[in-house]
Amino acid sequence: MRDQMTYAGHAKAILLLGLPLVGGHLAQMAIQITDTLMMGWYSIPGLAAMVLAGTFWIVAFIFSIGFSQAVLPMVAEASERGEEGVVRLRRVTRMGFWLSAFAWAAFQPAFWFSGPILVAMGQDPELSAMAQGYLRIAGVALLPALLTMVLKSYLSALERTQVLLWIAVIAAVVNVFLNWVLIFGNLGAPELGLKGAAWASLTGHLLSVALLALYARRILPEHGIFHRLWRGDGDALRQVFALGWPIGLTLLAEVGLFAFSSLLMGWIGTIALAAHGIAIQIASATFMVHLGLSNAATIRAGKAFGRVDEPGLRRGAAVSIALSVAWALATLVAYLVFPAFLVGLFVDPNEPAREAIIATGIGLMAMAALFQLFDGAQVTAMGLLRGVQDIRVPMWIAAVSYWGVGAPLAWGFGFPLGWGGMGVWFGLAMGLAVAGILLLWRFWGRSVRIGAALAPGGEAAA
Repeated sequence: MRDQMTYAGHAKAILLLGLPLVGGHLAQMAIQITDTLMMGWYSIPGLAAMVLAGTFWIVAFIFSIGFSQAVLPMVAEASERGEEGVVRLRRVTRMGFWLSAFAWAAFQPAFWFSGPILVAMGQDPELSAMAQGYLRIAGVALLPALLTMVLKSYLSALERTQVLLWIAVIAAVVNVFLNWVLIFGNLGAPELGLKGAAWASLTGHLLSVALLALYARRILPEHGIFHRLWRGDGDALRQVFALGWPIGLTLLAEVGLFAFSSLLMGWIGTIALAAHGIAIQIASATFMVHLGLSNAATIRAGKAFGRVDEPGLRRGAAVSIALSVAWALATLVAYLVFPAFLVGLFVDPNEPAREAIIATGIGLMAMAALFQLFDGAQVTAMGLLRGVQDIRVPMWIAAVSYWGVGAPLAWGFGFPLGWGGMGVWFGLAMGLAVAGILLLWRFWGRSVRIGAALAPGGEAAA
């Protein structure tokens, strides 16, 4: 089938699909940002402990969402295949629930004993104990968070993205309110500090999964994704697992690199770790735009793959990359012009360490400006590759780029060369640059030429 859509038409379609996803990601990210912001107002040691705990939690979360991310291109492809596709999308969504629950159970011991694990990694014992108290609650929250991601992938692939935005906004507002109540002990509630933030996040995740499940059941009853949910499907389970675990490891390779950087910053000191946590939150917020566009690219590529529409795949890919580059340039300017203002938002004006944190954060924001372009390129290329179900080679590209290049350079520039925190972040930027270049080369050099011509289960998916 020849593509009849112009580049402008592709841009409109991607933005109509992607902007609600961007908004949903930003609203969900607001939960983490408000946690960091309010803990920064409450206690700098609490903020540092939250950075450690958040790093620990996100590693488990990111690996586990590989299974929900596998649901996205599979449902997008199946939605183009009529009645047979309905059966397939129901089965892969159910098995996405199953595999997410299995992953949640596997990580629970690590959450429960996270304190000793963090101490063994060279972190401060007091901060590690505080992080463990947070993670024993947040570990429970991982299950509804993962189930939410499966439902988001299912609904996104069917281009029902508006509801994702509004539910994420509701959850973020509830989280802010509960943070105010439980962290600071307002409205007669106990002052729980860091644990209060964990309880607020748990409530937000439970609310999200409940609302999404209600929507899916009422609006799309013909799919019956919850009907006989306990009944397994061996073929669909194997297919989701085969696609999901490489995606999970790919995501883990990147997030693990940032987790490693947090450990390095922890070796430098509490001020450096707090500034790092703030800069990561800011960079992550702007990265959500790239991620939303990448999700849209995956959906559009998956549908083109299902239709065997190679011209549409090519044009959609070019537009997706152009939109990501435009956003990267805009954020680069903001990071370089307003770094002190952005970092200062996260620190109480009366905090004695405020000026030191801002001074450190300004340097980190300069490095964040450098890697925004690279980070956008690699996540967009990865989204396109997932759309055509090409995931094994990208997994290895990511592993080598992040851990063969990024991690050694982060350590080398940060410590032996004495660049400190800026050196750690420079190493991160170089790892992302290598990943972006290689993944774009992979897509244009291989997947665009043959991906749409292959039947599902063919070489590109192997």
